[in-house]
Amino acid sequence: QVQLVESGGGLVQPGGSLRLSCAASGSIFSISEMGWYRQAPGKQRKRVASITSGGNTELADSVKGRFTISRDNAKNTVYLQMNNLKHEDTAVYYCRLEWLNIWGQGTQVTVSS
Repeated sequence: QVQLVESGGGLVQPGGSLRLSCAASGSIFSISEMGWYRQAPGKQRKRVASITSGGNTELADSVKGRFTISRDNAKNTVYLQMNNLKHEDTAVYYCRLEWLNIWGQGTQVTVSS
């Protein structure tokens, strides 16, 4: 059974950076599209970034130019590099193995001065 474990969240000031990691168990990671989602209090969960098995990426308009998604198949890990963070980026961030709809437990990102 595939499991996803996120890490790297925390408290950061506006304009700061964080890198989230999502480590996957199982051998199917390298062939799977992966997504990063976020859910702010009282709001729906939304996808912010995705990366295919071949490395093609998509980013939500709200994070383009600030966030980067990448993956290391040798480490079964997908990353979300977040730069120039804003208050509105505050949310719980989740990774998802898209085609099996498997979610991690989430990691909190709080942007506050």
